[in-house]
Amino acid sequence: MTDRSAHDARQQEFHRRVPADPEQLVGLRRALTRWVGTLGIAPEQQDDVILASYEAMANAAEHGYRDSAGGPVEVRAVHRDHTVTVTVTDFGTWKQPDPDDTYRGRGLPLIETLSDTSATAHRADGTTVTMSWNLRPDL
Repeated sequence: MTDRSAHDARQQEFHRRVPADPEQLVGLRRALTRWVGTLGIAPEQQDDVILASYEAMANAAEHGYRDSAGGPVEVRAVHRDHTVTVTVTDFGTWKQPDPDDTYRGRGLPLIETLSDTSATAHRADGTTVTMSWNLRPDL
């Protein structure tokens, strides 16, 4: 006999911390995709969660460590009460967007569009992007 509550608790949370390296981020995205796939939500919403989360991961790797040798990217995701919340954190420094650069700067607006709510917090020791989705069941 298995302990259903222990299994459910494991499925409700995801946490990984990897170096801010493109290959590591691909593996992190795949792991998050597998976890999101267990939640029983509509495929389109799964895609929104993964795309927004990966954009935040890529921003953390590219911008958070631009002035240093690199560092970690941490992803935490929680499924509670019909909501998924994903938090992506780097431990580098925030780069203010260049208002004259019309080619770049679409990451945070993309995250805002794909998620139901999002917030970006800049700290002296890094940046955290938090995104949430009110889940729609996979019908």
